[in-house]
Amino acid sequence: MSLVALLTFVCVITYIFEIVFGLAGTILMLVIMNYFMDAKTLVIFSVLPQILVAVIGLWRAPRNIVAAEFAKMIAFASVGAVLGLYLFSQFSLELFRTALAIAILAFGVFLVATPHRIRLPTPVQRALDVAAGTSQALFGISGPIAMTRLLSTYDDKLLIRNYALAFFLATNLIRTGSYIVNGTFTPDILEMMMISAPFLIVALWTTSHWHAKVNNLWFRRVVSWAILLGGVLMILK
Repeated sequence: MSLVALLTFVCVITYIFEIVFGLAGTILMLVIMNYFMDAKTLVIFSVLPQILVAVIGLWRAPRNIVAAEFAKMIAFASVGAVLGLYLFSQFSLELFRTALAIAILAFGVFLVATPHRIRLPTPVQRALDVAAGTSQALFGISGPIAMTRLLSTYDDKLLIRNYALAFFLATNLIRTGSYIVNGTFTPDILEMMMISAPFLIVALWTTSHWHAKVNNLWFRRVVSWAILLGGVLMILK
């Protein structure tokens, strides 16, 4: 129970960060909890807080997402998700953890190295949609890739955040469906989810409005450096 309490506390802190900035909650949670639990269990567990963040964040945000454009993003991401789910079932625990650490570090380096928005052609944007779907299914993480794609497409911080949350909700529902079909959820993981859920709901609901107080410059800087630091810590461990 002490381990579940620690996991719940860490998730409250890290996913408050995600509901404010739009990503990095799972990365930060994995970096911290990887010292106490295996990475695969944490990635499976992460579907709960990620879905809660997306549902609460979208519920309390303006409805400003264009359905047709969002459908295209999810269609390409679904292609990547198929590959990611297959690789998730094939990777050993040690290989999985190493690949996860390298992926987080690479995401952080890219975002820190590109502090200003860059315009990407449509084919590159679609390739990033596929890559985000693969990364979400494999690592439970797609924020850095999805956010890079969205930052190159839209100017408004709130619009970018809402597209990101909707993307995370859709891809995590795909991941959850796969876990159910394959029997991935163990009794221990389900018990951890049931214990953590009430605390996460209260914390995320009461802090979901904080994102409006963050300006665009700090929005990108804080997230980029948080991801880079997380990757470095996992590599060192």
